[in-house]
Amino acid sequence: QVQLVESGGGLVQPGGSLRLSCAASGFSFGVYRMTWVRQAPGKGLEWVADIDPSGDSTYYANSVKGRFTISRDNAKNALYLQMNSLKPEDTAVYYCSRDGRRGQGTEVTVSS
Repeated sequence: QVQLVESGGGLVQPGGSLRLSCAASGFSFGVYRMTWVRQAPGKGLEWVADIDPSGDSTYYANSVKGRFTISRDNAKNALYLQMNSLKPEDTAVYYCSRDGRRGQGTEVTVSS
């Protein structure tokens, strides 16, 4: 069955960087558009970024554009999110998603 396992979260100071990873299994990863979403404490899910199956096209929420980079390695069935210039408002649980299915998430806390 579809399995998505996120990792790479942690505590980082404002202005810092983190790289999130998502290991996918149970489906043909290379033919699916993939998504990162996040949920801040007490708030709903927020779309962060999308990437097409080939990795050639990427899309970002205005709140992260220019700071975050989504990428994928279809040979490794892996999805990534490079997050730079992190802000306290980026604090959230981050999920990778395929067609609305999500993993357990990885927590990112941006605080001094």
